[in-house]
This record gives sequence, structure tokens and C-alpha cells, in this order.
Amino acid sequence: MAVSLTRLDPTGTDRGALVEFMTRNVFPFHVRPRLTAADVEQAIDAGAYRDEEHDTFWVEHTDHGRIGTLRLEDLSDDAPLFDLRLDGRFRGRGLGVDVLRAATDLVFSTLPAVRRFEGQTREDNVAMRRTFLRCGWVKEAHYREGWPVEGGDPVASVAYAILRRDWASGTTTTFVWEDLTA
Repeated sequence: MAVSLTRLDPTGTDRGALVEFMTRNVFPFHVRPRLTAADVEQAIDAGAYRDEEHDTFWVEHTDHGRIGTLRLEDLSDDAPLFDLRLDGRFRGRGLGVDVLRAATDLVFSTLPAVRRFEGQTREDNVAMRRTFLRCGWVKEAHYREGWPVEGGDPVASVAYAILRRDWASGTTTTFVWEDLTA
């Protein structure tokens, strides 16, 4: 795989690089697309990048070098979430599939209590939604008007997940969306 994840040290040697990365990029599909240095510094100091509930990794690519960050959240739960941020220069190149597979492998191979791995995105982030599907994740929720948009109307938040057993077997189990009738 061309992608690897390297644990970063947000309060030490990687602090400056993390602040620079997060403030240099605009993340159009995140709740807060633009972050200031003060925003990132405050989040670091509050443990949002590393504490008992969070861990953060540099996303490294064999040919391109450092292409983003992956932050794991809710690590004490049996269903953690992730926050993926790719450098703007590397978006739209199809790298998300390798990144999501690396993240899934990391979670299931290092966190034995985790039964499912979850992610959410906006309904209009079609590239990420396709990435979920290509990696065997299943759409499990569609929260209408659940994602606030800076300066605009809210859009739907769409949730996907993969089960440990599906990851281990290489299969995708689904379910019936409309299992009840009126």
C-alpha cells in the first residue's frame, strides 16, 4: 500500500507542523472549513489530538510524502470515529481509498475491543461517500439538515461504518433500510 500512518506528537515535536498544516489548508466539507493558529493551539492544549479519547497520525504517501492527517475519536468506545483531512494539493487524486483502508487496518489491528469503525460526512461530499463504499463501508444513517454550513443552510450528515467481522472476512454485510411499513 502506498499509504502509511505515522503517529504524531501534537504537544511536542509535531506541534508546529500540525498547526501549519491545519491553518494552511481549507477543508470545505468540515463544520469549520478554516482554522486559525489559535483554534488549533487551543485544540491541541485541550487534548483534541491526543488524550484517552483521541489519537492523531500523519498520512504519509510513498510518492507524495505527507498528504494529510487522520484523527481517531471516541477511542474508549467500541465504535470510534475518524476525522480525515487531506492537503488540498492531494484531493481528487483517488488517494482516499488507500487512506481509509490504512485507517481501518490500524483501528482493527491495534484496538481489539473495537467492533465497528464509523465515519460521517456531508451529503455533498460525493468523493468521500464513494470512498466509503469502495472500502466496503455501509451507509447506516442519513441525518437530514444535520450538518451546519458556515453562511448557508444545513445539509444532511451521512454516516457510514464497517464491522470488524466484515473487515476480517473481506465481505460487506448490509441491512434492509425500510424494514417497517406504516
